[in-house]
Amino acid sequence: MSKEGALLTTDAPTREELVRRASDLVPVLRGHAGWSEENRRVHDEVIAALADAGVFRLRRPSRFGGYEADTQTLVEVAAELGRGDGSASWVASVYWIPTWMVGLFPDQVQDEVFATPDVRVCGTLSPTATATPVDGGVVVNGKWGFISGALHAHWQEIVAVQISPQGEPMPILALVPMSELQIVDDWHTSGLRGTGSVSTVASDLFVPAERVLPLGAIVQGQGASVANAEAPIYRLPLLPVASASSVGTVVGLARAAREVFFERLPERKITYTDYGSQREAPVTHHQVADAVMKSDEAEFHAQRLATLVDGKGVDGTEWTLEERARARADLGAVCRRGKEAVDVFALASGGSSVYNEVPVQRIARDVQAINLHALMNPTTNAELYGRVLCGLEPNTLYI
Repeated sequence: MSKEGALLTTDAPTREELVRRASDLVPVLRGHAGWSEENRRVHDEVIAALADAGVFRLRRPSRFGGYEADTQTLVEVAAELGRGDGSASWVASVYWIPTWMVGLFPDQVQDEVFATPDVRVCGTLSPTATATPVDGGVVVNGKWGFISGALHAHWQEIVAVQISPQGEPMPILALVPMSELQIVDDWHTSGLRGTGSVSTVASDLFVPAERVLPLGAIVQGQGASVANAEAPIYRLPLLPVASASSVGTVVGLARAAREVFFERLPERKITYTDYGSQREAPVTHHQVADAVMKSDEAEFHAQRLATLVDGKGVDGTEWTLEERARARADLGAVCRRGKEAVDVFALASGGSSVYNEVPVQRIARDVQAINLHALMNPTTNAELYGRVLCGLEPNTLYI
């Protein structure tokens, strides 16, 4: 690592090295998963372990000591983290998206945000606040829900609708320190409990103009950074990037369900039958074959999505509408197939699997929660793709 003024440059670890680091964390994540679920937040020791492994540097610009990892790397790292704990993997994935978005802001804003080593940025795409223009910036009032990782974040990326007497309402994206927001501890859920996805509130919060960008520009991948303009990971529109950044956790949860099932299989019988070993029963053979094939299909869609996004970043070609819609469709397909795989393993795990100490019940609840997420929902994404394939205009700006 070399120091150049106030900036750092570093040779990024290889994808293989980063995946190995993530794999090495699996015992740590599994060891704290129960605590995280009970306390509704990622354990501090897990956050420290993720930082030590470089997980929070994957989408940090290289001039600040980051790795500028491609989405293929994100998928594979998140999949390993998801083997350990879905909540920890989800929080890491959520941090990657707003951290990438920081790289689209003016360079002086990046200097401020990335001054914090292993900075963690949480965020949302929901415009559930208003912004009023004032001299030097905007004043924001509103509340945002489902802010995964807020309890360990330094900054939040917020979305608000700017109200101006001179023009039409316009959605904006802004960066604010967590210290300027109120946290509402309302995360009482059935799945992803360990993510600490609380709500945050802004009350007459002033945000300087340099930390505000039009959301539409970010959706189209039109950043305000000079230093990052030619980097492949920043030459991309928001929604395909967000889609590819999110899917690895589902892949990991499907792998985790498979591992947990086969670990318990040798000692299990099928009660009220003459099968002394579950693995001897033909129904089990059908179940595991079905689940593993569904898991493989989820991985296929995750890999295809990452390949599309990374390829577009490298060659800089324009995105077609169908490609954008397919990115969302692949996202939904990963979620659908991953959940189907987990559900089969969970159903085949028998009555004893309802006990808290058996991880498959938590895995099933976590993957269910992800499938309910507005951006991840398989049905919504499939409908969007089908509309475009039928020659209709998309019915959302989030594409």
